[in-house]
Amino acid sequence: MTAVRGVSDHRLMPRQEIRFALSISREDYLRYYQGLACQVLVRSHDGRHIQFPARFLRPFVSNQGIRGEFCLLIDEANRMLDLQCLSSPGSSR
Repeated sequence: MTAVRGVSDHRLMPRQEIRFALSISREDYLRYYQGLACQVLVRSHDGRHIQFPARFLRPFVSNQGIRGEFCLLIDEANRMLDLQCLSSPGSSR
């Protein structure tokens, strides 16, 4: 499991997990590097629309782009604390 850690210590704060599937082609994510996109908008499994900075997806980019099940951890003020890839194509999960 790969994770991106925020700067705050989220172990002591109330938090919420938001799960979603993501499938972004390598070409589409390239738009971020070209300066054409800076935010990602996803629909969570419970129907919410979630927006976060595309830079947080960098650790999850492969030759095929970004694909998998993710879990976004936010605090009570809806600030991003952590992003984890729970499974991706070819993983054992």
